[in-house]
Amino acid sequence: MADAAAIILAGGGSRRMGSPKALLDWHGEPLVHRVARILAEVCEPVVVVAAPGQALPLPAGVELLADAAPDRGPLEGVAAAEAALQGRIAAAFLAAVDLPLIDPALVRAVLAGLAGYDAAVPVTEGHDQPLAAAYDLRTLARARPLLDAGRARALDLLEDVRVRRLDAATLPGGDSIAGANTPAEYRRLLARAT
Repeated sequence: MADAAAIILAGGGSRRMGSPKALLDWHGEPLVHRVARILAEVCEPVVVVAAPGQALPLPAGVELLADAAPDRGPLEGVAAAEAALQGRIAAAFLAAVDLPLIDPALVRAVLAGLAGYDAAVPVTEGHDQPLAAAYDLRTLARARPLLDAGRARALDLLEDVRVRRLDAATLPGGDSIAGANTPAEYRRLLARAT
């Protein structure tokens, strides 16, 4: 799909991990650098949204933005990215920073699934994966009004819009959206990648 950006949310508190996930070492490469590099194979531009004042090592050409306010959940990052991308793209692949195995083939398939819908979302074990999904920019523009209404979860973007749900098991690289939320999950993914 032409004119699709990638948005990587890297400003979370990483409470369950105990240290910033974006800076975790992934076989010699910071995790945020790896995810941005992979998504740049499919999307342009690539935008990383960090916490205010957070410095991140990024590949050349990747744009760095900051949440307008800290600790307001993923929609704060979505709102910042959407504002920066207005008028530049029609759609975006939204990703959490903790997807070290993300496969470009999966990103392409999810973006292709967006045709005729407001969002295309992989589903694993009956659960929507809104932080490994594609969105029309108009859908992402709902982030700020949702925040103003006190709603900050990524799943809130999927309410009252046309969503194509894609069985992750049938997508190329469908298992690549495994996230590293805890030290144990991170170690398991590290071992899987060797």
